[in-house]
Amino acid sequence: MDLHFSDEDVGKGVSTRAVGRTQQASSGSAHCDDSSPLPPPAVGLMSPLPVTGLVPSTLLIREQNQNLAQQADNSSSEDNPTAQIENIPLVRHPSKVSFRITNTESKKIGHDHMNNNEPSETTALLTEGDVHASQNPYSHRSSAKYLDGEEGEFETTWRNELIILTKYSLPLMLTCVLQYSLTGASVVAVGHLGKTELGAVSLAIMSSNITGYCTYAGLATSLDTLCAQAYGSGRPHLVGLYLQRTVCFLWIITIPIAAIWLSGTQILLRITPERESAELAGLFLKVLVLGAPGFAMFEAGKRFVQAQGLFNANLYVLLICAPLNAFMNWLFVWHFNWGFIGAPIAVAITHNLLPLCLWLYVYFVDGRECWNGFTTQALHNWYPMIRLAVPGYVMLISEFLCFEILTLASAHLSATALAAQSVLATLSFITFQIPFPVSIAASTRLANLIGAGLPGASQVCINVTLAMACCAGALNVVMLTTLRHHIPKIFTSDPIVTDLIVNVIPLFAAFQMFDALVANSSGLLRGMGLQKIGGWVAVSCYYGVSIRRDHSSDLYLTQISYRLRYPCLSE
Repeated sequence: MDLHFSDEDVGKGVSTRAVGRTQQASSGSAHCDDSSPLPPPAVGLMSPLPVTGLVPSTLLIREQNQNLAQQADNSSSEDNPTAQIENIPLVRHPSKVSFRITNTESKKIGHDHMNNNEPSETTALLTEGDVHASQNPYSHRSSAKYLDGEEGEFETTWRNELIILTKYSLPLMLTCVLQYSLTGASVVAVGHLGKTELGAVSLAIMSSNITGYCTYAGLATSLDTLCAQAYGSGRPHLVGLYLQRTVCFLWIITIPIAAIWLSGTQILLRITPERESAELAGLFLKVLVLGAPGFAMFEAGKRFVQAQGLFNANLYVLLICAPLNAFMNWLFVWHFNWGFIGAPIAVAITHNLLPLCLWLYVYFVDGRECWNGFTTQALHNWYPMIRLAVPGYVMLISEFLCFEILTLASAHLSATALAAQSVLATLSFITFQIPFPVSIAASTRLANLIGAGLPGASQVCINVTLAMACCAGALNVVMLTTLRHHIPKIFTSDPIVTDLIVNVIPLFAAFQMFDALVANSSGLLRGMGLQKIGGWVAVSCYYGVSIRRDHSSDLYLTQISYRLRYPCLSE
């Protein structure tokens, strides 16, 4: 069957990319004009069988597809072979777009679609996009003009991508700051008890980040690829399945994490000379074990809602939990006079409240469409998840471990150096929350576009993301340089520690531009499912190039840039 479209039917300037298959009730030739309904461009069935080609898709075609689709459904009971679209040319401004529909004897191609069955996990994702998903990678949550430049065109512009990424990055910035404040509040609350307590809480937080929280966040990055691409390709039922698998995986990982935290005192006593700080830090870690399963569930849940474009969901949850956490820190540490132990108790309670509040949001507000209930499939086929999770973990742990080594190295110098390093490490994580949300938004956006089969729009998204990273880094530089005399006073009242921090901040600020670029490049790699490349690059740069041995002090100091940030470590 030969179908012909004119300029009036298709519209000028059409540039689309879609793949799929359709069924036709009869054979022969058909010509479409203004008086006859336009046949549908290939109805995306998400079959794993390869189909190539481009078909015109405009708002006009979308509106007129329903009539012919209904006719196809009515005739589906007849003996009707499946049709396959092939040999479709790419025409930017066609005077006549022709494509051929040839009959095939296989009925498997359209079987799932005609029986209203959802595609399976083995359905092709990155190479073939569903035409409906392509038209709207974010389903009903964003207008087509922001998704594809103009309605009916699978193109985008810098302006449109900037609007989308900014729209999602702004709430994510506040979300990340609020989440980090969960442990940052402990630093503020305990820091005013004394230098020893400040150093101890820093050791505990850095140790928990490396052995626990970074592990959860790194392994959960597999959902940045799996959930976002599944949702963008029009398969929401897989989003909930991936969530269940990841939560089960993280809970299994919690067992060795808990064992390490419960042995934290013995471990820290072997690697730091500050015995009192090590004992207090070990006590902090023991209490944090109570909140580990809740934190793991929340890390996976964050990706679940972000993949659906619900970037405000986590913000609403943290707007409730973060102030409550700060209040509990004050209440337990100062009002009840529990002292140091009050801080980890507040954090553990908050970590268990986070997934509960997020579940309430999904159940009562938005996000239930991707949850089809619990299934035993979550206990099988973990390899695709692990294949993405492990490199994602390596990407994060490589940088986090640098801060841990610096903190441990400063403990060998003096309590003053350890306190100063604690504040700088905390400040580094806070400033990181400006470029990092951009990388989260970019990762989700890019994965949705890839899942929808839109490589051109994906390239624009990448370019805009890198430009935004430079702006975020510049903002950090200006902010830190301007407020360098005021920031240390938030964390400590010790004048010696304050002066030491003030002297280091200018060098600390100079490297924010590079940190921002690294964060967003990593996010783009996650969106493309290339965590493995990011993992190898991170390990090679941090530990193949940057690590060197300081023979005078017999300490391993990582990351030459970090060494410049904290000259107090070499004084």
